[in-house]
Amino acid sequence: MGGPLTLELADLDYCYLTTTGRVTGRPHRIEIWFAYRDGVAYLLNDSGKADWVKNIRSNPAVRFDVGDGSWDGAGRIDLSPEEEAVARRLLVEKYTPRYSGDLTEWRDTALPVAIDLSR
Repeated sequence: MGGPLTLELADLDYCYLTTTGRVTGRPHRIEIWFAYRDGVAYLLNDSGKADWVKNIRSNPAVRFDVGDGSWDGAGRIDLSPEEEAVARRLLVEKYTPRYSGDLTEWRDTALPVAIDLSR
């Protein structure tokens, strides 16, 4: 655990995000696309209403796993317009070559979430 995310790990398709259930208090783990830059992992959620998003709103402490790496982190929902634009751009640049569909609507309408990773 710890240390910055390597470029090899940042290039993997999926991460695993574990939040704490806001009702149950139990771990809630999801597999999700991500992008990474300068100690921050970025995720997008289609509706902004997913359980993991609600859990972060209630308790920002998360566990972020990718490849053989694992980090503690803190989720943030209310990003500045500049950081939102970075998140959207990084995710679309990463996944456009890997995905056969059109990511334009997802880029433009999904909720950006930042995960500040502990070093």
